[in-house]
Amino acid sequence: MDSRERTFLALDHEEPDRVPLDLWLSDGFRAKLEAHAGMPVGAFLDQHDVDLRYIEGPRYIGPPLRRWSDGSAEDLWGVRRRPAVVHLAGGTERYMEVMVSPLAAAATVADVEAYARWPSPDWFDYSVVAAQCRAVHARGRVAVFMGDRLNRVAQLKPAMYLRGVEQILADLVLAPELARALLGRIRAFYREYAARVLAAAAGELDLLLTGDDFGGQHAPLVSPAMWREYLEEGFRTYIELAHEHGVRVLHHTCGAVRPLIPQFIGSGLDVLQSLQPEAAGMEAGSLKAAFGAELAFHGGLSVQRTLPFGESDHVRAEVRDRLAALAPGGGYILGTAHNVQADVPVANVLALLGAHREYGRYPLAL
Repeated sequence: MDSRERTFLALDHEEPDRVPLDLWLSDGFRAKLEAHAGMPVGAFLDQHDVDLRYIEGPRYIGPPLRRWSDGSAEDLWGVRRRPAVVHLAGGTERYMEVMVSPLAAAATVADVEAYARWPSPDWFDYSVVAAQCRAVHARGRVAVFMGDRLNRVAQLKPAMYLRGVEQILADLVLAPELARALLGRIRAFYREYAARVLAAAAGELDLLLTGDDFGGQHAPLVSPAMWREYLEEGFRTYIELAHEHGVRVLHHTCGAVRPLIPQFIGSGLDVLQSLQPEAAGMEAGSLKAAFGAELAFHGGLSVQRTLPFGESDHVRAEVRDRLAALAPGGGYILGTAHNVQADVPVANVLALLGAHREYGRYPLAL
């Protein structure tokens, strides 16, 4: 059984030969892993039979993005970002953090509409997508498109970049028309962008990963009523587009989003990713019992506590616990709640993979 057969069976809530496996790695950890393993990350993933692969996606061919002498640069949305280096025990991570939110001072809908840096779907070459998927399939793996961190099919996250995190959340209450205009422009871009990606894939893409963080550590960032009012339309639209092309949708959101899950299901979501175990209400067994008949899950292994700070035995125990809670009857892809960061010991990732080999075969013997 290859990765695609295995994963599709699991997503159909059936039990394949084993639980499908995914592994999300930050750039800092990738460098650390390659030095340890003496091989490229792709070869390491193949060696450990990891099932999902992420294609690069459309090639940017739009106007040159402005760069400044201090190392800062504008992203696709015209948001100026500066490099940030984070030194961790065990490695280093590098990010581009928001320096200027260009619509922070917008006061009216007209200000939003007049913004000169709205991106265009025409700024991408989509012709490369099908070949990227075929290359994944040639290795028997699942082809997933999620874009990069700064251009992932979303709504609220780009609004946070453009407007500022606190400001866009305040807008949802205090300036609803401005918020609708901003989210509407973002949604219009991604609707067309995603449609072109899906069409260019020509039936070769397996999963579309959308990504929007709707939760904090203790509660959703927006109430279910507010999510329904501002975000449900775009969320549902992206899913319906993918389904029209025979592509399933995996949505990543960090945080405590349990109150929103019924609306995710009502919008047609196939797979919920993260299952951040430290977040309120995101206990694996409870989620499976409440929603597992209608929704598949991906993730659940702690990158906040267990992987960076635990020992190998703790990692193995957590893998076993997640498999026991989420894998019976299918509907689960084993993975981490987010990217494995550079502070995670390589030994802990090897323990994760070893525990999957030991405990992840059906029928489960846990």
